[in-house]
Amino acid sequence: MSGNASGLRIALALALGAAVSLGLARFSYALLLPPMRADLGWSYLTAGAMNTANAAGYLAGALLAPRWLARHDARALMLAGGAATALLLAAHGAVRADAALYLLRALTGVASAATFVGGGLLAARLAQRAVRPGLVLGLYYGGTGIGIVASALLVPPLASRGWPLAWWALAAAALACTAAMARETRTLAGPPAQGGERAHFRWAPLRFALAGYFMFGLGYIGYMTFVVTLLREQRLGDAEIVAFYVLLGVGVMASSWLWAGLLQRQRGGGALALLNGLLAFATVLPVLMPNAVAAVVSGTLFGAVFLSVVASTTALVRHNLPAPTWASGIAAFTIVFALGQIVGPSLVGWLADGPGGLARGFAWSAGFLALGALVAARQRPLVK
Repeated sequence: MSGNASGLRIALALALGAAVSLGLARFSYALLLPPMRADLGWSYLTAGAMNTANAAGYLAGALLAPRWLARHDARALMLAGGAATALLLAAHGAVRADAALYLLRALTGVASAATFVGGGLLAARLAQRAVRPGLVLGLYYGGTGIGIVASALLVPPLASRGWPLAWWALAAAALACTAAMARETRTLAGPPAQGGERAHFRWAPLRFALAGYFMFGLGYIGYMTFVVTLLREQRLGDAEIVAFYVLLGVGVMASSWLWAGLLQRQRGGGALALLNGLLAFATVLPVLMPNAVAAVVSGTLFGAVFLSVVASTTALVRHNLPAPTWASGIAAFTIVFALGQIVGPSLVGWLADGPGGLARGFAWSAGFLALGALVAARQRPLVK
């Protein structure tokens, strides 16, 4: 087998890390929320707080990851996180108490962060020696879409027979993905990262982009938490919801190719502003037009955009900051994003518990994203 083909196979295996950490561990929850909420008698606030716990755990894991990587092989960290995620997902199906589920959602966030960060570092190192480095990174982020599609195919038919079955199926899928990663990445080295001084990063010059990214975290997570519940309330059938979520996942897989040129050209906040604006439209569309066609358009557009917002901030840092500050700059964007997605689910759930229900919560989410677009548009390039 040629070196290029071997590298592509390894890149696809690494993409399963993103499938586990984001697709199976986080975004599958939207499909499980309606049956769990009906069975456990949750308010929207409680339902949203479950994803707040997951996001808080993910932030803790992301902050701890540099210490882990300084001591352990990145591949070992990725595989340990994948195995732990599978076990934790299985445990979701064995408990019913809210407190236990909050704890499991938080711990799953920590474990999935270890998988995603470890896999991301390996993907970056693989890209350095690849003929098409952008393809390697695109495949890695696009792996999230694989997890979303798998969740769409697994959860609805099993959840109709009892939501614990769906959690166990997700756990089995996560374990299978982790086993495939272990088998296909045996030749990929990920020695502990070497410490070194980082140049000081100043937040003020990128304040508009940082604020726009915070609003993205606040707005997008409400959609990804509650959209299936909204569609259920609008009486869409199982087949329509499966199609919606599959198309959303396919959009995620295609997104890195769709927006690569824009991210390369835009050196200020233009890409972040445009993508936030598109997400605002996708979020409000099923509220304004509660039908299957609008849902499909909304899901496909949302999937094709939202992970490219993450990529846009990485591109912004690379375009505008000296290399020694890249790590600190990306960390700053990660922190404000994580804070937004910690607050977002509970806030939208609280709003949805009031007059107007989920439609009101979605309108606010779209408003947060639109505000993020307006703020990000004010970000000017730091380097001409």
